[in-house]
Amino acid sequence: MFEIYRESAYNKKYRVVYFTELGDHDKDKEISRALAGDHVFDGFLGGDQRREAKRTIAELVDRLNDGDALTTHEIGAELAPFLA
Repeated sequence: MFEIYRESAYNKKYRVVYFTELGDHDKDKEISRALAGDHVFDGFLGGDQRREAKRTIAELVDRLNDGDALTTHEIGAELAPFLA
């Protein structure tokens, strides 16, 4: 499971967190950061294309941080081939 969110404090950057990959040492901190932020999109990655899915998510986050006004529908359409 992953979530794309926008920080509510600091510099309002968009970020992604992969909840299923968090270790015990960083789990609480990362979950707290995501919950404190503004939710943008979440989902579950399925299939064998996780690496490509993560690359696509990183590109989407970069686009959001560069000022692209992507809607939830647009994000979902680009990630559709990778979502479970």
